[in-house]
Amino acid sequence: MSDSVQDGRKRNKRKYGGPQAGGKRRRGGRELEPGMQGILITCNMKERRCTAEAYSLLNEYADQLYGPEQLADINDSCSEDDVEAALQKEVKQFHSTTENQQRRFTALESGANNVLFIRTHNIDPGQLVHSILQDLYSTRRLKSRVILRMLPVCGSCRAFPEDMLKFLHSFLQPWFLSPNHASYQICFKSRNNNHSKRDDIIKSIAGLVNRLNPKNKVDLTNPELSIIIEVIKSVCCVSVIRDYKRFRKYNLQEVAKGPATQESSQQQVAKDPAIQESSQQEVAKDPAIQESSQQEVGKNEAHQEQGEQEVPKDLASQEQGQQEVAESKANQTEEQNVGGDNGIKEAEQE
Repeated sequence: MSDSVQDGRKRNKRKYGGPQAGGKRRRGGRELEPGMQGILITCNMKERRCTAEAYSLLNEYADQLYGPEQLADINDSCSEDDVEAALQKEVKQFHSTTENQQRRFTALESGANNVLFIRTHNIDPGQLVHSILQDLYSTRRLKSRVILRMLPVCGSCRAFPEDMLKFLHSFLQPWFLSPNHASYQICFKSRNNNHSKRDDIIKSIAGLVNRLNPKNKVDLTNPELSIIIEVIKSVCCVSVIRDYKRFRKYNLQEVAKGPATQESSQQQVAKDPAIQESSQQEVAKDPAIQESSQQEVGKNEAHQEQGEQEVPKDLASQEQGQQEVAESKANQTEEQNVGGDNGIKEAEQE
């Protein structure tokens, strides 16, 4: 390859500022990173509309739980006569990243398509999401059109098996460390990550929970707690939540249908075994019909046997009749013979 072609490719890489040309990736709090807390939100395309709905829904319920959001005002009027001191105060407030100046909800890039991450500040994401789902479950009011699922992220770490187990060892203690114990299930999902294998991670976490307290039992039907593991690229998001099955895997669209719809669906599901039983009964009836048909066939065979027995009787009666006919013929011949002998005797006497 000529040097001119290579120089042209190098220029193209430098032009677009790629990582190969020494370009730096934009970081600094605009994408999901280990150590963050928040809420993972899935949608079907339309991410901008999903973000707007998420802000509206989260602020509505956060106002009910924690009150209206209060932000520090960096433009407070200063009564000081020293202008230089006032400017320094404003500069410190502007460049400060303290807890008081961060908004309670901030949308970040999650690293996966159709997945949003809303970072929370001074708010328990598990409590907030559970209150939203509880209200939707009881009122049956659908307050979003694009949002599908909302999963709280109570902790996050690097998505490598060693880092995950080290983080989970301390993270899971409030729920599973002796004397605390509960039935649980592990829900694992990985996006844009090839390092974390589902079966290996689940076995490792189950062993860890068992070591915390042997009374912890796995229950996939109706668990008390659900350990949610969401891996996106190089970040592992973790949470321990309740009512995961009751709230339809934290799906807002399904939860808003309400208990009545769920009961009707359960009744429909319950009807299916009845239909199966009825079909089984019908299937069970078929052998009875077969038995009845077999009995009828047996009766026909018995009639045939009786007919066969009657046929020999008819033959026997026919033979008896032939014998009677033969005997009558023999008697007639004897009578004729007797009559002839008497005539001869009479003739001789004459």
